[in-house]
Amino acid sequence: MDSSATRTSEPMATDVRVTENELIVELIDGRTVSVPIAWFPRLLHGEPSERANWRVIGRGEGIHWPDLEEDVRVEDLLTGNRSGEKQESLARWLKSRERAG
Repeated sequence: MDSSATRTSEPMATDVRVTENELIVELIDGRTVSVPIAWFPRLLHGEPSERANWRVIGRGEGIHWPDLEEDVRVEDLLTGNRSGEKQESLARWLKSRERAG
């Protein structure tokens, strides 16, 4: 059997919404994935306008928020992987936002 015949296509994002509580991602295959926004602290601490400023990266394998310096892979959403950012890094980022704002 040809292994390419059994290979599934990679999940790809087509649309993204971020609410006060959830990150909701529409996939090209019709599925919708929703996870708690608390899984991604930069999104949690972002302003609504920053959360709304996103773009699909890598043919849809991920989402990038330039204002928040955040990248999320669709595969991580599907497997339940939260942000891997260390607390020290997040604290530095939050501090830099305080200085800028």
